[in-house]
Amino acid sequence: MTPDHYRESDVGTFNVTNVRLEFPRIVDGDDVRVSATTYVTFKKCPESANVRLQGRYGPDSRAAFLGSLAHRIFSRHLTAGPIASDDFVQACREEIGGSNLNHRLATLEMRPSALAGAIEELRVLYERFTRLPSDGFEGSEVSLNSVPAQGVELVGTIDAIYREDLGGHRLVDWKTGELGDPEDQLLFYSLLWTMDRGDLPAYIEAVSVRTGERYQTVPTSDDMNRVLSEVAELVDAIRAGWKQGSELEKRGGPWCRYCPILDECEEGQTAEALLN
Repeated sequence: MTPDHYRESDVGTFNVTNVRLEFPRIVDGDDVRVSATTYVTFKKCPESANVRLQGRYGPDSRAAFLGSLAHRIFSRHLTAGPIASDDFVQACREEIGGSNLNHRLATLEMRPSALAGAIEELRVLYERFTRLPSDGFEGSEVSLNSVPAQGVELVGTIDAIYREDLGGHRLVDWKTGELGDPEDQLLFYSLLWTMDRGDLPAYIEAVSVRTGERYQTVPTSDDMNRVLSEVAELVDAIRAGWKQGSELEKRGGPWCRYCPILDECEEGQTAEALLN
């Protein structure tokens, strides 16, 4: 028998080209909006994802600010064409002024000289970016969302989309630091694409503009259903925690540095001490 706390509407089956996606039954509860960041964070530390969903965020950083500005400049290049060297500083200032980066700049209390240094650092990244091939480019900063079950929304923004010569699409995520382990994030984007466009991408790729590192993988239907199952586990855990007013599991690691609950988390403080 189906438990009383399950709703049949929470059982989602999606038939796309050569792929059958199934979203497991989930417990009833409040609406949950799951981004790629939420998904990746939950797999590392459930409680960190929990507090972020409740509107608590860690401190901003110069690296995060520079990364966000770089993504806007990369998108500008792809959609409007190359930025002349003499126009680069003005382009950066326009991107800052036309977005929430202006507010973040104030929060970081970055002095004009520090901002100038950050823009010059970005100039070097941009010059490397311009040497990357752009054949088949179709879209930049493409936002997707999907509702696999009542009260559950999956959201994400794909940095760039390219049409492959042999058919299908390549999804690319730009990194401005070290590549790290991008697989979970890429598979989440791949799931969003599949549910929105009705077919798996040809492959997905993360590229570090700073180091030149690349990671590529071909997503499968098994990958997509695994991500859906993990999202269902996330939603169940979050809803249970909210209903009971309890914390979720905490796990320490390198991700703790900018966690919003670091000051009150023994696991995170221990991890930071060991890493330092």
